[in-house]
Amino acid sequence: MTFMAVLLLFIFFVLFFLYFWGLNPHMVTVFYMPEQSLTYPAAMVIVACVILGVLLGFGAHIYSSVSHWMKHWSKDRIEKKQRELSAIYREGVGRLLSGDLKKARGLLNKALDRDPKRVDTLIALATLDSQEGNPAEGLNVLRKAREIDPKSLEVLFKTAAIQEETGQDDEAIATYQELIALEKDNRKALRAMRDLYIKHDRWQDALDIQRQVLKAGPGANRVVSEKEMLLYLRYEVARQAIVDGSPGDAKSELKDILRQKEDFAPAQVSLGDAYVALDKGGDAVIAWQEGYKKLGKGVFLERLEDYFMKREDPSSLLNFFRSQSLERGDDLMFRIFYGKLCLRLEMIDEAKEQLQAVESSGVESSQVHLLLAETYRRCKDSDQAINEYKKALGISKRLHLNFVCEKCQHVANEWNSRCPSCGEWNSSSLADRKLFQEARPLAPENMVVHHGQQTEWQGA
Repeated sequence: MTFMAVLLLFIFFVLFFLYFWGLNPHMVTVFYMPEQSLTYPAAMVIVACVILGVLLGFGAHIYSSVSHWMKHWSKDRIEKKQRELSAIYREGVGRLLSGDLKKARGLLNKALDRDPKRVDTLIALATLDSQEGNPAEGLNVLRKAREIDPKSLEVLFKTAAIQEETGQDDEAIATYQELIALEKDNRKALRAMRDLYIKHDRWQDALDIQRQVLKAGPGANRVVSEKEMLLYLRYEVARQAIVDGSPGDAKSELKDILRQKEDFAPAQVSLGDAYVALDKGGDAVIAWQEGYKKLGKGVFLERLEDYFMKREDPSSLLNFFRSQSLERGDDLMFRIFYGKLCLRLEMIDEAKEQLQAVESSGVESSQVHLLLAETYRRCKDSDQAINEYKKALGISKRLHLNFVCEKCQHVANEWNSRCPSCGEWNSSSLADRKLFQEARPLAPENMVVHHGQQTEWQGA
């Protein structure tokens, strides 16, 4: 506003004041205490009130402007500090990811000094402690982070991860439980806790959690695998029920599992085990026989062999092999078990015939060669040589065949429903199973049936 404008405004105000005074010449008495007052012309009182109001308004405006400026100044300082802090933090995390742990610690400690309550800095420092081989210190740092933000899911996940890495599985489970209490449908936490239960064979707990995973609604790309996992865990609970003395419940569950997944060999194997536990050996034999017909896995033949040999009834099993020999002349898996049984029963000629048929198909299997070697030794009655041969090659009296995981190739002496190495279900099979199944003997039609005639095999 220019000087002339101010001057004109002042002159206008003075003229207005004189005019107003002329219209209101009377005096006004204002009491500011019970017996004390001031008497002034009415025009002067009104103008004084106006001037006072203008001054108060101006003062309020000045205060508001200064306060607003101070807030912006403070906010700008905080934002600048945060930008600098974030830059230091990001550089520290970058160093951590690149493996420069010394530089990372310096930068992260600098960031923590500037803001001791920044949770992501504490998480990064805990990760650094873990990588430096000091997980206990990392957990202490995470405890501080939890005091700052008790509901931080990231802090809880990191805590559980370090606990798992250091073998504190029970503590990790408790941490995941806290996390799920905060967010009940957190699928990542549910799956992690489920896997820990599986690791420790806590099948019922794992099954309960898996049901929560499915209830939480897994992503579209995981629905099938999560449903399969539910089936596998149901199987493990049923298998455990057999061990714990509840084969009746297990039988019903296993049947239902097979209705949903008929090619799930572990359920078929355990169904036979449940029948045995229920003293229904005939049903067990039928279950294993049907399992082999459907799936062609050697575990069923092994179960049959064990069942009849424990009952000192090898003739029933031998009758089964003989009755099926012509029908299964191309089934080399069947022949190798047939030959192994004959060798076990000291029926050397019959064993030799079956094993030579497998060898003649071109299969190069160490297990077949070992069985044949044993057969040849027995033909020469070299008892002592046979015993030494067993010791050297680890062949038991039972002439056990190895099983291998078709996923990770882990070799085991016994068949497993779930691979002890990679954890995959339904993957255990006789070593070289595919070789036996894909190969064909040279002349199956010339196979000789010993002991006179074929006998229709009846289940025990």
